Amino acid sequence: MMYVRPKKSLGQHFLTDINIARDIVDAANISKDDIVVEIGPGNGILTRLLAGRAKKVIAIEIDERLIDKLRDEFGSFNNIEIIAKDALQFPFNEIEGRFKVAANLPYYITTPIIFHLLESRDRIISMTLMMQREVAERIVAAPGGKDYGVLSIAVQFYAEPALNFIVPSSAFFPKPKVESAVVSFRILDKRRVEVLDEGFFFKVVRAAFSQRRKTLRNALRSANLPMITDDALDSAFTKTGIDPKRRGETLSIAEFAKLADTLFCHTSS
Repeated sequence: MMYVRPKKSLGQHFLTDINIARDIVDAANISKDDIVVEIGPGNGILTRLLAGRAKKVIAIEIDERLIDKLRDEFGSFNNIEIIAKDALQFPFNEIEGRFKVAANLPYYITTPIIFHLLESRDRIISMTLMMQREVAERIVAAPGGKDYGVLSIAVQFYAEPALNFIVPSSAFFPKPKVESAVVSFRILDKRRVEVLDEGFFFKVVRAAFSQRRKTLRNALRSANLPMITDDALDSAFTKTGIDPKRRGETLSIAEFAKLADTLFCHTSS
């Protein structure tokens, strides 16, 4: 295994446990017909295993110190392409054919990377991503708990996430101060719920969680969204049958959709 000192500014924690790497590849369900995109190949431990099962691996690496080493390491592989680019700027929708994603993500870019990938969701079959355990638990959270929030809804609107397993800090170098988790994402064929205006839907969701301790009605009133007046709120709660004294964390995505659509109709009329 090649060695490069991890760079703190890039949030690098290189995976060193080959068994965890195998577990990730197993969770990703890679077959010989699959194109796999790996984000941040690092020391190449996951890259090698992916290449052993996939038709092609496209490994995207931002750290210029690693590029030549990765190309030297995998020069004899005819199914690995190393791309020197920031994954946050990478045009995933330009990859030919549909593909799967497998990655050990730097903690600090986990959420923006997921949303950037979801912009190309029509090209993605599935994603298997390692991330900070706390973020993983928020992504897969169901209504009613402290972990459920905007991130849960924003991901589950487009995908079906599942927490596969927890990864101890001892599996990395250097050891992070927190545990990690591997999450698989099955991309939905269509949005989990249909809404009249997606942008407005997410404004309502963000407003509902902006002050978690407040009731749903008070949180929406406090958000200062000009289109959500007291009259609109009263009408929407009556029509949907949603109790305005509930808190945002208790509403399912379907209930948020019903509330947002009712408010949208009221403000558009």
